[in-house]
Amino acid sequence: MERVAEGGCQCGAVRLRAAGRPSTVVYCYCVDCRRATGAPVSLFAGYRTGQVEVEREKLKAYASSPEVVRSFCAECGTPVSYEDERLQGEIYVHVGVFEDLKPFEPEAHNWFSQKPGWLAVQDDLPRFEESSVPR
Repeated sequence: MERVAEGGCQCGAVRLRAAGRPSTVVYCYCVDCRRATGAPVSLFAGYRTGQVEVEREKLKAYASSPEVVRSFCAECGTPVSYEDERLQGEIYVHVGVFEDLKPFEPEAHNWFSQKPGWLAVQDDLPRFEESSVPR
């Protein structure tokens, strides 16, 4: 049976389903993700675009840079996803929107060079100064 992860935004206006396993699950400490979420670190699950279905089209998109579009709920502002035109056919979903977080075991730390010095990381996961995903 294929694994399906379901979730949505805080207010319920956006629901999504992700079929199959993600290609990667990574922490990101980059300045852009920190500003987009208001948190010192984000956790993303990467999928092929066809694996993710948005059941309610209440997403608003914001081009945070010439190559990057971030999507969030137009009603409550919950960050939902990140897409980079240099990574065609891929979508990175904020793990926190899923109802069951157990399957999303992190694999690496991206943009570790931008991690706040006061944030302690106590695991043995690989640390990448920039992105683990080549662009």
